[in-house]
Amino acid sequence: MGWHVGTRTTGAIALAAGLCAAAAHAVAPAHQFRVVGGLAGVNQYTQWEEPFWTRELPRISGGRFKAEIVPFDRAGVPGEDMLRLLQLGVVPMATVLMSGLTAQYPEYTAPDLAGLNPDMASARAAVAAFRPFLEKNLREQHGVRLLAVYAYPAQVVFCKKAFSALAELAGRRVRVSSAGQADFMEALGARPVQLPFARIVAQIESDSIDCAITGTLSGHGLGLHQVTSHLHAMPLNWGLALFGANQGAWEALPAELRQLLASELPKLEEAIWTQSESDTRRGMACNTGQAACAQGRKGAMALVPVTPQDERRRQEIFTNTVLPRWLQRCGQRCADVWRQTLGPTLRANPP
Repeated sequence: MGWHVGTRTTGAIALAAGLCAAAAHAVAPAHQFRVVGGLAGVNQYTQWEEPFWTRELPRISGGRFKAEIVPFDRAGVPGEDMLRLLQLGVVPMATVLMSGLTAQYPEYTAPDLAGLNPDMASARAAVAAFRPFLEKNLREQHGVRLLAVYAYPAQVVFCKKAFSALAELAGRRVRVSSAGQADFMEALGARPVQLPFARIVAQIESDSIDCAITGTLSGHGLGLHQVTSHLHAMPLNWGLALFGANQGAWEALPAELRQLLASELPKLEEAIWTQSESDTRRGMACNTGQAACAQGRKGAMALVPVTPQDERRRQEIFTNTVLPRWLQRCGQRCADVWRQTLGPTLRANPP
């Protein structure tokens, strides 16, 4: 993809200027740098990313290293441009949502396709199978060093009106955040509507949409338990994100800092995965008013259990719709990637 100058890159230019200004003032004894983190306001960022870079890193390095961090959705740059900014070196280190890569680099979305991972164990296995390819391709094609892969809580369906199975979503307008989610909903006979996270509640209140797919806990934080009545228990996907560094920027860091990050970032990654699994359960509890909701206002939503028919439908839709459409959008390169990574594990290879 080319780099187009226009309103979309105003934020990128401003961000680049800020990074240059930060570098110009990096004369203190401590080595300081900037990081673009994940989504603002969610636990991945507030409880783990921000504290790690601003407090934990200075603590474990004895004050020698410190980073400033800004969430990517407040950095003034569209999420789908973040990998490009890493490649260019405009941003030295950044979190990139894999769903934002669907149009330009659909091959990177393979481990989190809608319907692929119905539980956290499946998501972990998919990432493990895909990671060697991801590391190699990011390095060779983009000059980006993969440092971590993060997961957000399970993405599930919230609806205004009652339903008891996925099949009953047919005809309903459902908010989606990725092409894979849209494919899954279309296969159910639903009408997918692409919407930003922040607009979900307003669109439900105005009857513009009937349901929404989003994270269990982030949906609760948004207030979906106040405007919807039913919540399906099946995770459609997990909102994976990669954290990487521009290779040149990485090599320019002090060797001691590189060694420290190589040691500590895997711990941060594991903490975020554990938090995401916990947040998935807590989101379910808070939306449905269970005692396990220790914090936040309890909702009174009905939890729709996963039926055997739902599980069969998930497998059918993934195999017959989501995977083939992903391959159509990407072509032969994705077919090759699938055969080399996830296909052998899942025994689901394209023809």
